[in-house]
Amino acid sequence: MPRTTFRVPRTLLAATATAALAFATALTTATAPAAAAPAAEAGTIAQAPKAGTTGATGTTSGFWACSVPSGYTYTSSRSSYTCSGGSSYRTTEFYVQPPADGLWACTTMPGYTHTGVMSSHTCSGGGSYTTSQYLLHKPVTGMWACSVPSGFTYTATQQSYTCSGGASYTTTQFLLRAL
Repeated sequence: MPRTTFRVPRTLLAATATAALAFATALTTATAPAAAAPAAEAGTIAQAPKAGTTGATGTTSGFWACSVPSGYTYTSSRSSYTCSGGSSYRTTEFYVQPPADGLWACTTMPGYTHTGVMSSHTCSGGGSYTTSQYLLHKPVTGMWACSVPSGFTYTATQQSYTCSGGASYTTTQFLLRAL
């Protein structure tokens, strides 16, 4: 006996899937309580929560901004209309945070060194290219680091992939010693 099949047009399937996704998003947004973002563990990439969420101290620990203020770094960027003054073009918005030990940041910071580098799309503002992220740490004697911060020298070097951002070549790491 021949098999009878019924074929649903792809456009109908796509429209149904889009409608289901829109409904699920609306339902989730309408019923989900606002929750504070969990604190990032050391050595993890900080996720950018919605603006205005607070940490355990009750103060805003990170926020979306049109520029990065002095003394802060950013852990993510996105392309949006928010900072374009009502114009029809997109500009870059930054998820700003104070520097901290174990924070993957898009910039290096004075008073910190970095112990790892990775290549990622997180800091490129939604672009199709990758940029470097740096694993920030307060420098201490005996730490292997990718750079020698002010107030420190180094007593040994080694070649490693840790500071090359995922590249196929090695870079130098420095064994720090406080002055």
